[in-house]
Amino acid sequence: MRDQATKILVCDDEIDVREMLAEYLTKRGFHVLSAANAEELRATLGKGRVDLIVLDINMPGEDGLSVLRSLRPDNPVPVIMLTAAGDVVDRIIGLEMGADDYLGKPVDLRELEARLKAVLRRQDTPQTQGQSSDGATTARFGAFTLDLEAAKMVSDAGEELALTAMEFNLLKVFARNKGRVLNRDQILEQAHDRSWDPFDRSIDIRISRLRRKIERNPEKPTIIRTVRGIGYVYDPED
Repeated sequence: MRDQATKILVCDDEIDVREMLAEYLTKRGFHVLSAANAEELRATLGKGRVDLIVLDINMPGEDGLSVLRSLRPDNPVPVIMLTAAGDVVDRIIGLEMGADDYLGKPVDLRELEARLKAVLRRQDTPQTQGQSSDGATTARFGAFTLDLEAAKMVSDAGEELALTAMEFNLLKVFARNKGRVLNRDQILEQAHDRSWDPFDRSIDIRISRLRRKIERNPEKPTIIRTVRGIGYVYDPED
């Protein structure tokens, strides 16, 4: 748990949006920082700790997707993207690039607060929960070992693989359900604290992103396999 107020950085070119989010979140105990563009965002990040970024996609100049691309994979700070209502393409691209969640505009303040808290809960998962289905605190994913207590993944060569908070939580869900076929609803509820929408492709996108990191051949996955018509299964050979 954090011993000081959670710092939220809101980056949006619309001053009304920044002020609205700052006022609402400050009243709920968050410490809110604001940035009007990519340059201000980077300057703020350079000054110290930020726990989560709320990032608008459609900003003039350097847009939110470009900012997100520059952050990942070196900076693991969680990012919630703000997208135009119904702009599915931007949401998909954002998720593929490592965003932790997304929210459409106009922003529902209560939903934003719920999404913030859900992402932050995933960041603060207690180590006492760091066990796989067989009680182990590590799990093998191909040439990588996931350390459930330290929340990191290391290759056989000793190199750490950069993971977003959501990617780690997905891997943790699979580690805890080794050999068990999980549908999308089960995965999303366990990893994302919300129910699955039939039109929500976030799980499929994130699993595709994970496969590109851990599978020898992402086009023919053997670690996290698709079970047609149902969902996914983590069933490693070892």
